[in-house]
Amino acid sequence: MPQKETLLTFEGLKKLEEEVEYLKTVKRKEIAERIKVALGFGDLSENSEYDEAKNEQAQVEMRIMELENKLRNVKIIDEDEIETKTVQIGNVIQVLDMEYDEKVEYKIVGSTEANLAENKISNESPIGKALLGRKKNEVVDVETPGGIVQYKILKISK
Repeated sequence: MPQKETLLTFEGLKKLEEEVEYLKTVKRKEIAERIKVALGFGDLSENSEYDEAKNEQAQVEMRIMELENKLRNVKIIDEDEIETKTVQIGNVIQVLDMEYDEKVEYKIVGSTEANLAENKISNESPIGKALLGRKKNEVVDVETPGGIVQYKILKISK
């Protein structure tokens, strides 16, 4: 089965690469040291420190593998190629929530970079999907788990 393409900005690519490097160089060493110390406690059948360290080691190795798979299938979103006539991945969008008369700004990113705390929404999210390809001043109906929400696109920028 072909791997899904991972859409990333240069910033997102750098973050993923830094995380892989941290996990491989720092975290692996920390866990290896914890395993070594836990082995010194003797009987492994009742050694919770050893079990915890081995579980964490497995989680870290899975995360490294997941990130490396994403990095193998990266498509960089080139900011020079991003236009502001219609909403695209990489754009910063200012919208007006019609129900609450509230302005909100989102950056449309690939799913790997999505972070609601930073107002980075995925192109695969309901809001992201609904906004893609739309133009300034369009009113967009977004189907969310809480019902239909209307947004008016006020501004599209890079």
